[in-house]
Amino acid sequence: TSSHTRVGILNNPSSKIKEDNTAIARGILTTFLTQNNSSLKSFLSKLTKEETAKSLAAGTKIAKFLIPGMDDDAFEKKYNTLGLDIIKTHQLFCQEVLKLLPGQMAVMSNGR
Repeated sequence: TSSHTRVGILNNPSSKIKEDNTAIARGILTTFLTQNNSSLKSFLSKLTKEETAKSLAAGTKIAKFLIPGMDDDAFEKKYNTLGLDIIKTHQLFCQEVLKLLPGQMAVMSNGR
């Protein structure tokens, strides 16, 4: 959040939600919950790169991608305890309330 912009993320996966295919989604949610704005922006930029996604899919632990200035302990504790239910809740909201198809993307805007 800033005086000008707020960003939030809702996950709407098209595939079955499992721990091994939600590393990036869980990493993004965890970052929003545990980091300050400057760390948030820098880490999300790193986390959303294609080579990072490939590395995570190959089994690399997300802790390898943490950046200086992050609260590593808070991130790792939350990441390791963040269940899949929150992603399932996001998926349900996207499909039942927003009427999106599985995997469909959208931008929502709500000015102050």
